Amino acid sequence: MDIATAMERHVEFPGRDLPTCPLSTDTLSGRGPEEAADLLRKQWDLPPGPVGHLVRLVENHGCLVVFSPMNNATIDAYSFDTPQRPIILLNPLKDDYYRQRFDVAHELGHLVMHVDAEPGGRTVEDQAHRFAAEFLMPAEEIADQLPSKADWRLLGQLKQYWNVSLQALLYRARTLKVMSDVTYRNAMSTVSTRGRRRREPGPQPLLEQPSLLPRAIELLQVEAHIDESTLAAEYQAPLGSFATVISRAPDSETGAQRWTVIGYGLGNHTAPSARASSTSSSAWPPTLSVSAMTTLVPLRRD
Repeated sequence: MDIATAMERHVEFPGRDLPTCPLSTDTLSGRGPEEAADLLRKQWDLPPGPVGHLVRLVENHGCLVVFSPMNNATIDAYSFDTPQRPIILLNPLKDDYYRQRFDVAHELGHLVMHVDAEPGGRTVEDQAHRFAAEFLMPAEEIADQLPSKADWRLLGQLKQYWNVSLQALLYRARTLKVMSDVTYRNAMSTVSTRGRRRREPGPQPLLEQPSLLPRAIELLQVEAHIDESTLAAEYQAPLGSFATVISRAPDSETGAQRWTVIGYGLGNHTAPSARASSTSSSAWPPTLSVSAMTTLVPLRRD
């Protein structure tokens, strides 16, 4: 049994709230990706400035985010849609806060723009990249902040403020024509020479993690006094696999086991607080409401 589908019989997750803006993949011209990103920011009522906890934001709007199996961790991320809700899968071995956020935004772009497009093509990937850049770093806000030269001190400050990588900032400066192609190439050469392509300098915040599914399980345990083994039996999952599925972070030793259950479309949602909408003993397990409350505030990363 698909645990995600089974969970939704007893737990009310955030409703699906993701617009679709299909784009032609025959050309790279036009501002389609940027307009789609701006539309999503407006629909989600995001304030100006950097996006906070992106995984939490995505899940609060009805998308599922999970880590891919360890034996399939050869790509950064991928996504697909289902009749119930979209799903984004992240590489569990990619231990980089800034890159992970860009991956999530990139996959959001695919879900918004490329519902029927063939994945992997150059145009499709370029459009998703442009979408992610605009979603995380709106041109109207960041263009005047970007340096025309490789000012590493300023770039480091912008990295901490916008929660994106140095390389994403350099690419953004180039695409917005703030930085020349020559300056961009020289800056990227410096990044490579210093061995910073994979691991950039500066503090590395903890990865954003999905948390709604673990929270939902905790609620069932607290409100209905149902232990983990009973829940695993209800969802027809081996206890060991079930325990891995409801964990809050990927585990390098048990990640492959996780997908004996997750492989059928399981997703995690996030919300910091939830409430029981029914705790009647006549309903087992009770129906619980798990939603984003006012206490769900993105973690501030100074």
